[in-house]
Amino acid sequence: MTLKPLADRVVLKMVEAEETTKSGIILTGAAKEKPQVAEVIAVGPGGNVDGKEIVMHVKCGDNVIMSKYSGTEVKIDGEDYIIVRQNDILAIVE
Repeated sequence: MTLKPLADRVVLKMVEAEETTKSGIILTGAAKEKPQVAEVIAVGPGGNVDGKEIVMHVKCGDNVIMSKYSGTEVKIDGEDYIIVRQNDILAIVE
């Protein structure tokens, strides 16, 4: 099954959170922060959304930083994805 987002939606797959700190301390599951970096899996076509012309600025394969608690989480074929609007994406990581 594939996901094809509509309008200004973007499908993201979260990048795994760090399990150790820079100083070498191993973090437990409860101590890890929710990751904010994700990989773009699919991008909607943009177009006219709510009376505004939307141009998509991200593409498949980009790593992005998203708002911490944004989007809708879905599980497809055992994989976890998040569907967000493009304006919930804060930056592209290069």
